Amino acid sequence: MVHIRGEISPRESAIAIVGSRAATPYGQKIARDLARDLAGLGFAIVSGLARGIDAAAHRGALETGGRTIAVLAGGLDHVAPRHHVKLAEEIASTGGLLTEWPSGPPAQPGMFVRRNRLIAAISAAVVVVEADERSGALSTAAAARRLGRLLFAVPGDIDRPSSRGCLALLRGGARVCGSAADVAGALPSLAATPRALVLGAVLAEPRGADEIALTAGVPIDQALAELLSLEWSGAIEACPGGNWRRAGSVA
Repeated sequence: MVHIRGEISPRESAIAIVGSRAATPYGQKIARDLARDLAGLGFAIVSGLARGIDAAAHRGALETGGRTIAVLAGGLDHVAPRHHVKLAEEIASTGGLLTEWPSGPPAQPGMFVRRNRLIAAISAAVVVVEADERSGALSTAAAARRLGRLLFAVPGDIDRPSSRGCLALLRGGARVCGSAADVAGALPSLAATPRALVLGAVLAEPRGADEIALTAGVPIDQALAELLSLEWSGAIEACPGGNWRRAGSVA
């Protein structure tokens, strides 16, 4: 039995973004950007309301007015950590809070592992952004594999301890996640929307609108409208000469 506050999205339109509590600034930025871009494409972002990657993912979805779902390790009446109470309220106002526990705080460490398998269960895909070799996010990844969910990992510096969990997942067959387009393109539910197709056609190097429209397979006027919308959301950026590229790309 689960207890819900707010609204929970259908599994086929939900994507989990998880990772280390002790996240680096790099990991938090990636999680926030991924969540913002995927929420802008219509996906609900699922995470565990923990410090680090989880909080960054929830905030990224909220920044673009998207939906996000927090799976708690305790009751709805006891948000943990306590300094995320305000964040939980924001999540519940547009998305939802979900837990298997009727009330009370997370009393045992095993409750977090149990929570992690629920994160995977209500999502169509799981993205691990940053994780060391003992990160709890790896239990979410293991649950995703058992349930047949799509599993992605974000590459990181190979000599950084916080990248070793993701490196192990990639070695084990997880898909590479370098952008929201990698995830959206693997999901049939919302991946064929014009916005998702246009986002997938925008690369790190600048491309013209005509080329983007041709690659995406949408009319040029619709491609231009989606490009402007994606620029406003922060997913892409305009370049000189009427070109576009992925936000944060190095020229």
